[in-house]
Amino acid sequence: MNTSGDRLRLMDISKSFGPIQALDHVTMTVVPGEVHGLLGENGAGKSTLLRILSGAFKPSDGHVEVDGVRLTSTGPVAARRAGIAMIHQELQHVPELTVAQNMFLGHPLKTGGLFVARRAQENAAAEALRSLDPTIDPAAPIRTLKVAQRQIVEIARAVMEDAKIIAMDEPTSSLTPAEFERLAVLIHQLAAKGVSIIYVSHKMDEVFQVCQAATILRDGRKVDEVRLAETTEQEVVARMVGRELATAHHRGFATDEIMLDVRGLSRGTAVQDATFQLRKGEVLGISGLIGAGRTELLRLLAGVDRPDAGEIRVEGHSIPTGRPRVAIAAGLGLLPEERKRDGIVARRSIRSNIGLASMKRFSRFGFVRRRALAAESEKLMREMNLRPLMIERPIGQFSGGNQQKAIIGRWIAAGARILLFDEPTRGIDVGAKAEIYSLIERLAAEGRSAIVVSSELPEILRVADRVLVMREGRIAGTLERDQLSEEAIVALAVPQSTDDTPIPQSRREA
Repeated sequence: MNTSGDRLRLMDISKSFGPIQALDHVTMTVVPGEVHGLLGENGAGKSTLLRILSGAFKPSDGHVEVDGVRLTSTGPVAARRAGIAMIHQELQHVPELTVAQNMFLGHPLKTGGLFVARRAQENAAAEALRSLDPTIDPAAPIRTLKVAQRQIVEIARAVMEDAKIIAMDEPTSSLTPAEFERLAVLIHQLAAKGVSIIYVSHKMDEVFQVCQAATILRDGRKVDEVRLAETTEQEVVARMVGRELATAHHRGFATDEIMLDVRGLSRGTAVQDATFQLRKGEVLGISGLIGAGRTELLRLLAGVDRPDAGEIRVEGHSIPTGRPRVAIAAGLGLLPEERKRDGIVARRSIRSNIGLASMKRFSRFGFVRRRALAAESEKLMREMNLRPLMIERPIGQFSGGNQQKAIIGRWIAAGARILLFDEPTRGIDVGAKAEIYSLIERLAAEGRSAIVVSSELPEILRVADRVLVMREGRIAGTLERDQLSEEAIVALAVPQSTDDTPIPQSRREA
């Protein structure tokens, strides 16, 4: 019998991996119908705790209770039977299968115990999707759906399986603001039906919007449990990182020297007649709605894509377009939006990833000078505060913030003088964000230039000396530092309508 009224109890959970103590006697409770945040910096133990909850890991000590019943069996199947569902940041789908096939993956409906009942699966999937998003076709290949729709499919699967507890790990890392608002509505609908939600996110505004309570982890230990209506974002962040984060003010280092001169750069309708200059020591922000052409512009500058027209001049010299090696040789380095997919080789070491763009520098007679590369890598990562300072460790085992430091180190080692940051802090916790901002500022102080694309307006306002605002593939306007504000950026980014409908104040993102 559950006399406490708790839906979920994680009791004294510990987990060690050899000498590393990932979790140290963590206790957490969630009541029915509660949206409960699980917060902490990268490496705090959040993912390990969720994997124990979902049955992927077995705890070294402690146990899990659902509705007062202690789970004696471990493993994902046992967790699902207990009513626990997990929605991962990297959605777990088979792209070529249909929506319904993915929803019944691992436990298909069968006719006579032999043949998969496809029509029955599609009908059951449609029923589960009806209250969430009836526009999703259960017979459609799941690869044809947008990320937000695929996430709804995962939620529908959990609903179909009568999940009592749904854990969401960074569910909005690839969603637009409008898609987040829709997800928030779905979360509150599930909670109203008594489902308990565990919500992991680095975005504090989201946490305060959807969660009622939160458990805060630091270095594998529980440091606090708070009611969010009774605290502030600043207090929560201070508990997460163990210190007050200093409110840093923007510092500019731009000179009059032109490093990059772009004239009439175009590619289809994605980028049209982009013309601008970048000065030495300047941090140029590029803002705009998702789909405005920001990423496409950076890819043209980095030589990843070939433009239909236009010219790129670096330090007064015109360079051939559409050739990544030429762009790298000219001193441009791209830090891509999809860091895990496009920015790193996850199984290779930090040292190897740093050397990717500068193997000629660290090679002699066709052989890599490993000691020279290791010395340079360790020097760069020590300066950038890589934690832990283990350059032979696979980069995929590091947090997003540490991975971003290694990519920055790659371009410094390659002699890049112009760094192109596409969403530099996506998926990075608040403490690491502050470090990345300081790194960008340090690069500018050293005389390097940077272009920063970001969907977070506070981030653009923090780092940029000047901002280009894109709208529908074109540069809609330029704002100098003394003109910068969220309102000014949004006014340029949003297509002008004929009515006087005000732009919502909540979750403005350009």
